[in-house]
Amino acid sequence: MKEIVLDTETTGISVKDGHRIVEIGCIELDNLIPTNNKFHCYLNPERKVSEKAFEVHGYSDEFLAKQKKFSEVADKFLEFIDGKKIIIHNADFDLSHLNNELKILGKKKINNEIVDTLTLARDKFPGSPSNLDALCKRYRIDNSRRTKHTALIDCELLAKVYINLIDQKEPTLDFSKKEISRETIFQEKINYFKKIIKPSNVELKKHKEFIKSQIKKNFFT
Repeated sequence: MKEIVLDTETTGISVKDGHRIVEIGCIELDNLIPTNNKFHCYLNPERKVSEKAFEVHGYSDEFLAKQKKFSEVADKFLEFIDGKKIIIHNADFDLSHLNNELKILGKKKINNEIVDTLTLARDKFPGSPSNLDALCKRYRIDNSRRTKHTALIDCELLAKVYINLIDQKEPTLDFSKKEISRETIFQEKINYFKKIIKPSNVELKKHKEFIKSQIKKNFFT
């Protein structure tokens, strides 16, 4: 089953205040294994970035003014997520901004199945911090690259957090190895689960003796 891990960065918190999306990042998972399919873009929000948002992601007005507008990437984005479950941390935030962008273009809201990892975390660890950094710390996931909030890095981290939240053993999610084959990754996942313990010669001898004794016992009783 294919899923999309999704994250956005924006000019500010609320769409009611006219804030817009400045970055979209998506990573595709196939049976919890990352594929090479990604969707990523910076966007010209056609408005200024708030000071607080700039502190979070560091994207300046000058940089964003040179990027494409959402209208230029909307169809490609919708095609990428079509028919797939979407994994988001704090889904209400990202969906409100994405649906606002679609509304501006006269397009329908996103109706994909949504999994909110924030809800999963709060249900699993009530009363504990449930932001992405806290969850990375809980699951010993290296988030040292997250000096700023950037969509693709956050997606990579969230993919690992998600796998742990749903109680799946995590295969090696090395997003830097672009040339590795899916067969190799799949085999790594199998080996992660599999632990084979070979019996010793003494154990084999005792097992044979036990089988013989049981055969004699059953035959003569």
